[in-house]
Amino acid sequence: MENSGGIQASLSGRYATALFELARDAKAIEAVEASLATVRAALDESPEFKALTTSPLIGRKDAGKGVAAAAGAMALDATTTKFLGVLAENRRLAQLPAIIRTFRMLATSYRGETTAEVASAHPLDAEQVDALKAQLRTRIGREVSVDLSVDPSLLGGLVVKIGSQMIDSSIKTRLNSLAHAMKG
Repeated sequence: MENSGGIQASLSGRYATALFELARDAKAIEAVEASLATVRAALDESPEFKALTTSPLIGRKDAGKGVAAAAGAMALDATTTKFLGVLAENRRLAQLPAIIRTFRMLATSYRGETTAEVASAHPLDAEQVDALKAQLRTRIGREVSVDLSVDPSLLGGLVVKIGSQMIDSSIKTRLNSLAHAMKG
């Protein structure tokens, strides 16, 4: 598979590419993408799951058992479950956030979509996400998938990155600009 931008150059890129190729060959891209979204949410919401994936004190065998149990509890697809086991065996679970991000980029590119990374001060509900997607679709002229994250330090508003473009409407940036203008 031809990758632009050096995606395969990084370790997480190689793992994400391998997972993407497995998912594509199994015609399971959507299932794996949904499972990875569940894993991403678990990393954000569960300190225990995050610790399982990042702690150097947890051995390969225990990490493998832990992710297998977590995968079952989260009802992940078989490809993603096996992949998490491989990551645990290779002590690469800490790479999960980067692998998930790269997998999403590969999947959206495969579908002819563009990915927008969206950081908000508070979680967005489904209606807000749909409205945001519609605005971005109008702005760039193609389908957009969004990779959502929450950053309470923004205070309010959004920071949207699409490729090299960044739209920053966060209150934090506005306050910093105002403070800078008042000094000058």
